[in-house]
Amino acid sequence: MEDKKISVIVPVYNSIECLERCVKSICTQTYSNLEILLIDDGSTDGTDKLCEKLAQEDSRIHTYHKKNGGASSARNMGIEIASGEYLGFVDSDDYIEPYVYEELMRAITEGGHQAAQISRDEVDEEGRRLPDVCIPPEKVQFCESQIFLQELLMHRGDCSFCTKLLKRELFDGHRFPEGELNEDFRLLVELLQEIEGIVILPGQGYHVVCRMESTTRRRTKDSFSRVFLDIVDNADRMQELVDRKYPALHLYAIRFNLFQRLDYMLHVPVSQMRKNNAFYQKVKGYLRAHLRDTMTNPYLTRKNKGYLMLFTLAPKMVRRVHGWKMRLTGVSGA
Repeated sequence: MEDKKISVIVPVYNSIECLERCVKSICTQTYSNLEILLIDDGSTDGTDKLCEKLAQEDSRIHTYHKKNGGASSARNMGIEIASGEYLGFVDSDDYIEPYVYEELMRAITEGGHQAAQISRDEVDEEGRRLPDVCIPPEKVQFCESQIFLQELLMHRGDCSFCTKLLKRELFDGHRFPEGELNEDFRLLVELLQEIEGIVILPGQGYHVVCRMESTTRRRTKDSFSRVFLDIVDNADRMQELVDRKYPALHLYAIRFNLFQRLDYMLHVPVSQMRKNNAFYQKVKGYLRAHLRDTMTNPYLTRKNKGYLMLFTLAPKMVRRVHGWKMRLTGVSGA
C-alpha cells in the first residue's frame, strides 16, 4: 500500500504559533510515504523562517514562498507542485491523528475508490472539545455522490477538503476558486460529478482548531465577512446544477437556497440593509418571491420558516432583535 505517495498540501499564513504542531502531526503519520508541501502565502510574522527550519528537520518537507493571494491560491500552487498520486490538505491551525492517512489510503485501495473522508471534531485553543459540526457515522460507509450532495444540501455533510484524501487526477482541469471564502464547497460539488462517491470513516482523526481571537474571526459592528455573499452565490449554482442533473434533489436545493439566504440575513449588519445595497435587496426580493416555498418545504424547520417569514415583513427589526439575543447569550458573530 505504501508504494503510493501522498502529497499533503499545507497553506501557511502568519501561523507561527500553531504551525509546528500541525506539521509534526503530519510527520508522525503511520503512513510514511508522504511529501509535505508548506506553501507560505506571504507571511509577515516569521512563519516563513519556521517553514525553512521544519524543512531541515524532515526530508519529506518542502517549503515554497509566494506573494499573498489567499488560501485557495496557496492550495492551487501546491496542486501544481505535488508529485504524489494522492492529495491531502491540512490547514496550518489544525492537526491530525497519526492513523489518518493510513486509514484513508486503506479505504481507497481496498474498495477501489477515488476519494475517502475521515471524520473531524472541533476543539478550542486549549484542546477542549466543542460541539460537533458534522456527526460521524457509526461505521465505515460508502456514500454515493448524489446522497453526499443531499447531505450537503441538508447541512449534514462535510465539504472540507482537509478531511479527505483524493486521487491527484481528479484535479485535472479543476482548481480551488480564488477570491472566495466558500471555496471548498464549490470545488467539491464539481468533483462529486466525476466520481461514484466517497468512503466515510467514523474516526474523528482531524482536529479543527477554533482560534476565537484570530484576526480572521474578529468583527466590528459594521464589518461583514465575504463568506456570507459567497454562500448565497454557491447556493444559486447548486440550484442550477440540481435542476439540470439531479431533479430528485429539487426540494433539498430549495431548502438549501432559503437557508443560505437566512444565514446571510442573520449576519448582515443593519447598517448595510440599505436600498442601495444591491446584494441585500436581491436576497430580500428572493425571500419574498419564494414565500410559498418557505411555507411548503418539508425540509425547513419551524424555526427556519418563522425567521424567513419575519424577514420578508420587517427585516431590520428582526436583525436587530436577533443581534440583541446573540449578545445576551454570549454568542459571537451577531
